[in-house]
Amino acid sequence: MTVDFHTHSFPDKIAEKTISFLENKGKVKAYHNGTRQGLVELTQKYMIDYSVVLPVATSVKQVESINRLSAELNGKDGLIYFAAIHPDCENVEEILDNVKNANIKGIKLHPDYQGVYFNDKRYIKIMEQAAKRDLLIVTHAGIDIGYRDDVHCTPDMVLEVLDELSGLIDNKLILAHMGACDQPDEVLEKLVGKAVYMDTAFVLDRYTEKCLEIIKKHGADKILFATDSPWADQGKFLDIIDKIDLSKEEKDKILYVNAFNLLNIKE
Repeated sequence: MTVDFHTHSFPDKIAEKTISFLENKGKVKAYHNGTRQGLVELTQKYMIDYSVVLPVATSVKQVESINRLSAELNGKDGLIYFAAIHPDCENVEEILDNVKNANIKGIKLHPDYQGVYFNDKRYIKIMEQAAKRDLLIVTHAGIDIGYRDDVHCTPDMVLEVLDELSGLIDNKLILAHMGACDQPDEVLEKLVGKAVYMDTAFVLDRYTEKCLEIIKKHGADKILFATDSPWADQGKFLDIIDKIDLSKEEKDKILYVNAFNLLNIKE
C-alpha cells in the first residue's frame, strides 16, 4: 500500500499556463502536465493507492471555488483532496466548518505563495480553529525554490507556533519537505522529536542521507511518504524508499500506515 501525501493538480484551463510559470519561477521541470488526469495516470502507473492533492489559494477570492471543486472531486480516482484557505479570509470559522462538513480531512497553507510568515497571528487563528475541528494542517516549510531570498516558514517560526498553540495542534501539523526544505541541519537541531509530522516531498532525492538521519531521529511513525508531484518523480521516490536503510515496518509506516491513521482510511 502507498499514499503520496503531497501532490498538486490544476484545472485543465489553467494547468499549462500555471506549470509554465512555476517551471520558470523555480527553474525546475514538471514530471506531468499538471492536470488532474495527469496525476491520476501517474498514480495508477506507479500503483499508488492514494494521492493527496494540496491546493493553494493565493487570494481570498479563490478559496470558495477551490474548496467547492475539492469537495466534488474528493475520493475519486484515488485522489484525496484537501481544502484551501487564505490568511486574509475574514470568515475563517465558516470556511473551516464547511470544510469539515464536506468530509475533507485538512487544509493547506503556503506562507511563501500567500505572502505571510508562518508565525503571523492570522495563521495562528486559522490553525487554532482548524485543530479545534480536528482538521489536519499541511504547510510548506523551509526554503521555496521560487522565493529563496525570504523564508516564510523557518524552524524557529514553527517552534514559536507550537509554543503559542501549546498542545492544540500536536500531531495535526504536517511540515512539508522533511520539516524545512533545504534546511535539514536546522530540522535536526530544532524540530526532530517535536509533535509534528514531516513529509518527504521534493527533498528525498536531493539529500537522501540527511533525510534518513531525520527519519531515524524523529521516528518513522511521524514521517509521511510524499513527492510534491508534478515537481518530483513518484517512481524515483518509491525506488529510494525501497532501497533506503530502514526496516520493512518503518517503510510501511512511512508509505501508508501513518497516512491511513491520519486520514482514517481502513485497509
